Amino acid sequence: MADPTTAGPTTADPAPAAPDTAAGPKTVDAGKWANKRVYHRLVIYTVGCHLFAGFIILLFELGTRNK
Repeated sequence: MADPTTAGPTTADPAPAAPDTAAGPKTVDAGKWANKRVYHRLVIYTVGCHLFAGFIILLFELGTRNK
């Protein structure tokens, strides 16, 4: 026998999902669009990796001049 407390429609139905985009489905996390944060993080990591790689190349260049 089914549980009578869970049968039937509820008054607190969740809001309908946001439509999907060409880049994939939109994700809401704590009321904010998660896709936008992913793009910001991608830019920050890309810039940071390039700066770190440039620093390493600078160290190699300075190291070869001291020979």
